[in-house]
Amino acid sequence: MRKADFHVHTTYCDGASSPRGMVEAAVDKGLCAIGFSVHAYTYFDETYCIKKDRIPAYQKEIGALKKEYAGKIRIFCGVEQDVYSAEGTADFDYSIGSVHYVKKGGRFYPVDNDAATFEQVCRDAFGGDYYAFAESYFAAVGTVAAVVRPDIIGHFDLISKFNENGRYFDPLHPRYIAAWQAALEALLPAGIPFEVNTGAMYRGLRTAPYPAQDQLRYIASGGGRVILSGDAHEENGLCHAFDAVRELQTGVTLLSPEEFCENFK
Repeated sequence: MRKADFHVHTTYCDGASSPRGMVEAAVDKGLCAIGFSVHAYTYFDETYCIKKDRIPAYQKEIGALKKEYAGKIRIFCGVEQDVYSAEGTADFDYSIGSVHYVKKGGRFYPVDNDAATFEQVCRDAFGGDYYAFAESYFAAVGTVAAVVRPDIIGHFDLISKFNENGRYFDPLHPRYIAAWQAALEALLPAGIPFEVNTGAMYRGLRTAPYPAQDQLRYIASGGGRVILSGDAHEENGLCHAFDAVRELQTGVTLLSPEEFCENFK
């Protein structure tokens, strides 16, 4: 199977590399395709996403790179659409539907900034109950297919980003399992592929990708499909650990880049 990465961030949002730098790295790595997935504008938090007035420049630059690198690599101009973003996705080649916040009492609380913020959010919004935090998160994840109508479901269990070795909660706790199973029951009928995301592995936060293996088995039992994703924020993150992770995907249908690209012909 040839490699491609459709979850890629650049300096247009919170990435460290330019689009050209990412394309050149993708060509050097032998990728057959690269998809840029800028973080959609979120009105309540502008710290990580593209600014609204930068969207035309982003689309123009990716469009120019498509033409320049035609015949060398396929390039797509996508967006990672948070479920709480009020922006549309029609002007992009594809979208990743993700949840980066929980909403409680009219406030938006980030899920994946850093471990200290994660702890503070749980204290402030959920009285220190990490299972209540997870239940709120997965309740939002379960709406992604209906709200965003994406082409890919992004990092399904992002709530576990800082939970390596059960640091904050037990992933086998009945409340946690019930929360993610309810989300999958809502998402699986839509037939949208889930990404197997290695971004937290690249950053040294996890030793395994999202989703966790028990969640992948549940996805497989429901006829779901997956696609590999690096969630790359810099050039070296492209397709991180894809070869090793591919070996873990037993029992679940793994889409090839070519199969995914069929949507864009």
